[in-house]
Amino acid sequence: MTLEFFQAYWWLIVAVLGGILVFLLFVQGGQSMLLDAGSDKRRDLIVNSMGSKWELTFTTLVVFGGAMFASFPLFYSTSFGGAYWLWICILFSFIVQAVSYEFRRKKGNIYGTGTYDAFLFINGCVGCILLGVAVSMFFFGGSFTVSRGSLLDGTAPVVSHWDNPSHGFEAIFNWKNLILGIAVLFLARMQACLYMMNNIVDDPDFFVRLKVKALLNGGIFVLFFLWFLAMLLTADGYTVISDGFRTTEVEVTPFKYFHNFVDIWQTAVMLLLGVVLVLYGWGRSVFTKKYTKGIWYTGIGTFLVVVALFCVAGFNDTPFYPSITDPSSSLTISNASSSEFTLRTMSYVSILVPFVVAYIAYVWYSMDKKKLSPESLEKSEHKY
Repeated sequence: MTLEFFQAYWWLIVAVLGGILVFLLFVQGGQSMLLDAGSDKRRDLIVNSMGSKWELTFTTLVVFGGAMFASFPLFYSTSFGGAYWLWICILFSFIVQAVSYEFRRKKGNIYGTGTYDAFLFINGCVGCILLGVAVSMFFFGGSFTVSRGSLLDGTAPVVSHWDNPSHGFEAIFNWKNLILGIAVLFLARMQACLYMMNNIVDDPDFFVRLKVKALLNGGIFVLFFLWFLAMLLTADGYTVISDGFRTTEVEVTPFKYFHNFVDIWQTAVMLLLGVVLVLYGWGRSVFTKKYTKGIWYTGIGTFLVVVALFCVAGFNDTPFYPSITDPSSSLTISNASSSEFTLRTMSYVSILVPFVVAYIAYVWYSMDKKKLSPESLEKSEHKY
């Protein structure tokens, strides 16, 4: 078990966490539908259906950030410390989500439920789009420079510098990044519809409305995802030749990510299988009269697609965080990782991950064992 093994291992862990996170964003997708719910009862149904899962999304986001910080600290300091306005917007949207679920129906709420519904709507839209923008930067890069020699500067020992004065705002308005951000939003909205079709019962009118919404949102998602995939497969990328932590040469490679899918054929299989599962779950849900299991097919498919994208972003001598201004500063899993001792020690802790996943699955099953209905919501003592 060499340093290279642990670097690849932890990039896979990050990829798995990213796949789980994107799947769980169906909570945000449901929140983005609150303002056109149609009635207060429907709005309460959506909030309480999503409310049983919002902690899982929030926790997975925190764990994802923690894993990146511990295993690839140079990325953490470069992105979180450089493009901080992007991450501040993301974190703020998730903070108002937590506050909204806590205080929406709390006694003494002087702002009314409408205010907190608006906060949930903001998190649903902003959170999805900006997380998609952040992931898109793994392929289309950011404006930063890394200078390891700065560590010897006693006045300013800062390794990485963000070269754009807007510090992350420019990434939000980059149309290439927005393509993936919009795709993530409509994927989350489509999966929210499929989840509620599985979770909410005894409301046939709402079920039909969810089918229509799933059809529209799924169609928009497919268009934007195909657009992103076409850009990715035809984009130029970097091939990095490194000596441990030192980058010796960076070459511009036409169709880099297409070649990565070919060279690492397992990722291409994973991507195709994931796409097929998403299309199957979506299509059967909207075109079958009474089918409620589509969320599981689209969820597994989403997970596989995201893991495949993370793999081609970081493996095959590819920088997972390219620098637009200085290609030699691009971050790879080799030059951005923690030490072998740190990665090895964390690997022992990662053995607990399957137990955590099993616990989440058990809690999910326990919460969803009893379906939500308008009647059961009225009788419930605990409402979001």
